[in-house]
Amino acid sequence: MNVPPNLKYVASHEWIRAESDGTVTIGITDHAQAALGDLVYVELPAPGRKLAAGEACAIVESVKAASDVYAPVSGEVVAANDALSGTPEAVNQDAYAAWLFRLRPSEASQLAALMDAAAYSKLVAES
Repeated sequence: MNVPPNLKYVASHEWIRAESDGTVTIGITDHAQAALGDLVYVELPAPGRKLAAGEACAIVESVKAASDVYAPVSGEVVAANDALSGTPEAVNQDAYAAWLFRLRPSEASQLAALMDAAAYSKLVAES
């Protein structure tokens, strides 16, 4: 299982990368994509949508199941990776390159509460 040390994680299996412009990039973890199997559809939040931390905001669907994606922090969506609508399997190929959406956090303090790679790895190992 690939868990990059430079990212933050949440228990619902999303990863978060802080960007230099103050936004965060969000996707699903390698563990999540492996558990789902081959992705066939992705529904992303529209730019401008305001999200609360923990809110279901996207859907990833595989041949096995559909799963909600949750906002790890509160904020406004500033971009969605629209390329995934035509190639959802890109998430299976590299879950950390195939980001889902970017948002501008409304409460930067929420980022500090997220798990680091070691804590996320432990969570996955115990589940």
